[in-house]
Amino acid sequence: MSKTILSIDCGTQSLRALLFGLDGQLINKVQISYKPYESPKPGWAEQDPLIFWNSLTEASQKLKALEPEQFAAIAGVGVTTQRDSMVNIDKEGNPLRPVITWLDQRKSKQVYFPNFVMKMAYKAVGMYESLLKLQYAGKCNWIRQNEPDIWTKTHKFLEVSGYLNFKLTNKFVDSVASQIGHHPFDYKKMRWASKNSLSSKMFPIEQEKLAEVVDPGAPIGVITKEAAQATGIAENIPVIACGSDKGCETVGMGVMDTSMASLSFGTTATIQTTTKKYFEPLKYMPAYPAALPKHYNPEVEIFRGYWMITWFKNEFGHKEMQTAEQLGLAPEEVLNDLLEQVPAGSMGLMLQPYWGPGLKTPCAKGAMIGFGEIHTRAHVYKAVIEGLGYALREGLIAIEKSGHTKIERLAVSGGASQSDQICQISADIFNRPLVKGRTHETSGLGAAIITAVGIGEYASFHEAIDKMVVYGKTFTPNSENVKIYNQLYNRVYKKMFPTLKHIYKEIRDITNYPEKITT
Repeated sequence: MSKTILSIDCGTQSLRALLFGLDGQLINKVQISYKPYESPKPGWAEQDPLIFWNSLTEASQKLKALEPEQFAAIAGVGVTTQRDSMVNIDKEGNPLRPVITWLDQRKSKQVYFPNFVMKMAYKAVGMYESLLKLQYAGKCNWIRQNEPDIWTKTHKFLEVSGYLNFKLTNKFVDSVASQIGHHPFDYKKMRWASKNSLSSKMFPIEQEKLAEVVDPGAPIGVITKEAAQATGIAENIPVIACGSDKGCETVGMGVMDTSMASLSFGTTATIQTTTKKYFEPLKYMPAYPAALPKHYNPEVEIFRGYWMITWFKNEFGHKEMQTAEQLGLAPEEVLNDLLEQVPAGSMGLMLQPYWGPGLKTPCAKGAMIGFGEIHTRAHVYKAVIEGLGYALREGLIAIEKSGHTKIERLAVSGGASQSDQICQISADIFNRPLVKGRTHETSGLGAAIITAVGIGEYASFHEAIDKMVVYGKTFTPNSENVKIYNQLYNRVYKKMFPTLKHIYKEIRDITNYPEKITT
């Protein structure tokens, strides 16, 4: 029996246990869905960490029942999870409170008070409000200020990945590539920040409360007797450090250098590449440690990116959602009919997907312009997809400019990548060939690749990617559509925010939405 790899992919709305062969073929998977969060107060988004662990054990046991021989051949386990969702653990390893997830909108009080000179310097470069927002979003800051007893009892403050690694191995160890969030991490040096760094001043977590971090591909520990009983995985199987979901997606799509970029069509849409050189695609916004050791993932993200598809489905797509349920299809596949009804450019209907304010654009709002009597809900849906494409293209240009590089082709993953029409629209907007993998479970595949290297099945990441990444389809740009999208992007889209930002500021001043941060 050939060896297999078990990947655990823990997301916001579900956990998947995925069994891969060493050729990258997905043998089988089990998905356990759960509510993305509980909201005990408006704007809060909390999750019981035991839901993640219980979902892992349930999925693993079900997968074992489905594939007993292949499951028995597991040679290594890798964990990849959502980012910026933290777990407070006591000395016995028990969670002390619900996870404050990345979707949570509560605000802490300011913790870092720069002197007058530094304050003026931050204001001069337009980053002072961003520094305040970062502190206010710090989950550690809110807990310290509002639940001091919980913080005192906290032995370790872990990403979800670190918590699941602990449950499997009894080791407080996590991957460098998983430390993406509001905590004191030095992204350039790929280690916990020094005590006097800006990051430590904004997120003052005691060093002893942080996990030990190791490079992707390094061993974390082995499956304990207790974990083996709970999951069905054999005792002493090695658990390997992997990375965040986005970082593992990038590995799973074979993006090893800046000639290629990874598009993630998920709740948060992102574009990122892989580089040995550290550079910031947006000034003062760090490049994250990659799931490829000693590399970085410069990234541009669109908060609530392909969430807009969910918004459209809920507001305008009831018919398609019913049809999809009856046929057992993803709603995006049924919505493809709407995309085919509308020509490239949506007859001039343009959307800018700034649904949430960014650190660099605190007053930003979404906008849709160009309405006419001919426009239908089909035009609105296509304008949503095209607007996301324009925003991601803007991100690609920022990455190319900052990295002094040229991205030649794209790889796509995430839920919306299951739609060939969305993939084709993206290829046309970017005017670059776009590939998607044999499986859309690319985070899990990336974790399997890292694990295969970590247990010594492949001598290098390049060899593992060459053997395990298989592209299922290539989308070649349509030259006629490219002409339309180039003109709309350059002559309209690029001018939308500069033209409207003063109006956005007026709206913000009048309504205080997005809330203006002052101190």
